[in-house]
Amino acid sequence: MDLFEYQARDLFAKHDVPVLAGEVIDTPEAARAATERLGGKSVVKAQVKVGGRGKAGGVKLAATTDEAVEHATNILGMDIKGHTVHKVMIAETAPEILEEYYVSFLLDRANRTFLSIASVEGGMEIEEVAATRPEAVAKIAIDAIDGVDKAKAQEIVAAAKFPAEVADKVADVLIKLWDTFVKSDALLVEVNPLAKVASGDVIALDGKVSLDENAEFRHPEYEELHDKEAANPLEAAAKAKGLNYVKLEGEVGIIGNGAGLVMSTLDVVAYAGEAHKNVKPANFLDIGGGASAEVMANGLEIILGDPDVKSVFVNVFGGITACDAVANGIVQALELLESKGEEVTKPLVVRLDGNNAELGRQILDDRNHPLVQRVDTMDGAADKAAELAAAAK
Repeated sequence: MDLFEYQARDLFAKHDVPVLAGEVIDTPEAARAATERLGGKSVVKAQVKVGGRGKAGGVKLAATTDEAVEHATNILGMDIKGHTVHKVMIAETAPEILEEYYVSFLLDRANRTFLSIASVEGGMEIEEVAATRPEAVAKIAIDAIDGVDKAKAQEIVAAAKFPAEVADKVADVLIKLWDTFVKSDALLVEVNPLAKVASGDVIALDGKVSLDENAEFRHPEYEELHDKEAANPLEAAAKAKGLNYVKLEGEVGIIGNGAGLVMSTLDVVAYAGEAHKNVKPANFLDIGGGASAEVMANGLEIILGDPDVKSVFVNVFGGITACDAVANGIVQALELLESKGEEVTKPLVVRLDGNNAELGRQILDDRNHPLVQRVDTMDGAADKAAELAAAAK
């Protein structure tokens, strides 16, 4: 889960990373009171989860409260790279900035470790710096057990060649930023720029944070951080039911048990769809190993609620949960949806394999539901689902 800048700023402040004062608003007039609380001038910053806000006109300096209202009026509702601005942060203006740096910690999946990236050339995209001046970017591996203590922070500072007069202060920021990274279960914490100001202090003027959604069970407070305005309503409904669902732009609804199987199903449906009006998968939905009637009903309810879906492909490999249980779950799920007054009109193609597959197939054959077609092979089922979706386009 990516955070807005104001959320990252609040998280930094919680862990004593030096930041400037600021508050988030969603109406132009609120900018006046917020700017007054900051001494009569402020920086009005669009809150969107994308870079390039400044170039798009989403960051403006307000010398007066009237200017703050004017800028907020212009920025709210602005489209920045496909992201609509619903909120702006009214931030304290920074003291005179002398230098801008870059620091971050992130998960290095390729090397199965954590990584620190630091540069004395901040204020611009780190990818651009790495491409044009790779020697200006220091990358230091971080051991998960040892973490970042004073010695490790000084190693990072030295590798990035920070000026001697700010070395200790940057090292202190790195220790606090690592503390933020670990205690927040983050995948990325980034400060760009970390600014040296006229007083000699270093201050985080902007922040980017990505949190690991798999660790949310340890952080119930993170529920408040979700961007509900931008959330896909189907994904929100699926999350409320405890389903692992991602909306895609296609016509064939997908249900499978196990992330690997679902990913393979997406591939075969996409391939099969090339021969049928180029239809594509409409979603990723992993119902896991416990494919009970209720779980299956919840999954079908979400998928059938997508107006883009023209057919559904249920692809299950029986393991811990046997195929006969899955087949009964499908039958009961359809009955459950119909009993709730939710008319099922879209065809389902079901492929069962693995533990008790023959019994599961027999259950579906005996039920003989008019909307359910059973196909024994994965490729054949994908082709049939794509064909049905194309016919309904």
